[in-house]
Amino acid sequence: MASTLKTHALDAPGAPHTDENGLLIRFARTRDPALKEELVKRFLPLARSLALRYRGASEQLEDLIQVASLGLVKALDGFDPERGRSFIAYAAPTILGELRRHFRDRVWEVRLPRGLQERTMAVQEAAQKLAEEFGHTPTVAQIAQRLEISEEEVAEALQADEARRTLSLDVPRDRADAESAPMVETVGGSEPGYDKVEAQLAAEGAPLDDRERFVLQLRFEEDLNQYEIGRRLGVSQMQVSRIMRRALRKLLEAVQGDVAEDG
Repeated sequence: MASTLKTHALDAPGAPHTDENGLLIRFARTRDPALKEELVKRFLPLARSLALRYRGASEQLEDLIQVASLGLVKALDGFDPERGRSFIAYAAPTILGELRRHFRDRVWEVRLPRGLQERTMAVQEAAQKLAEEFGHTPTVAQIAQRLEISEEEVAEALQADEARRTLSLDVPRDRADAESAPMVETVGGSEPGYDKVEAQLAAEGAPLDDRERFVLQLRFEEDLNQYEIGRRLGVSQMQVSRIMRRALRKLLEAVQGDVAEDG
């Protein structure tokens, strides 16, 4: 009740410092809860607009606005008007950081290294803005130019974004028909030893380098997963994935070449 009365007093005719800058200065000095409540109300549109950047993500918009509002409160608590910086310039990165931490810590189904998570979020945001500017999906080169990073880093982030999204095998195969068979029924059974035999036969004539052969040996002979291989080699899981794709592409080309020669 007292808080409400104070808030009304701030809006009363003739009340001093009713502009945002004045309220920010008074709050920095007094830490008055009523001032804080009023400032949150005034800057809430900023938090909402930043939350809308992620409206296409897996989270509900209401949840994103709540996270952005928490970032706004943190910005108010940490803002120092005496440094001469505008509050919006200070608050926007704080709110966006809170949104990114929310996705990194609570939403992402597959955990990725923090640096890759941050880059993936930046690539998503840049891709969305470029799509709005161009009217079509931007290329990897355009995203890389906007973020001033390499095309390989953009591709890695896009692959990480795709890899992190898990899909329940219980969902219908046909999304438009809830009665259709679940996705799990489309998954074939594993054939023991198939991967090892295929890799062994194809590798004999494929132009693999030592590192590629070693990765395939760890994967198919020692049955290590990509994370374990990465630890063995001292590289990231994503780098192991790229090495395996490159090696398997060579194997496939070798097998297809043999087929073509046989007519």
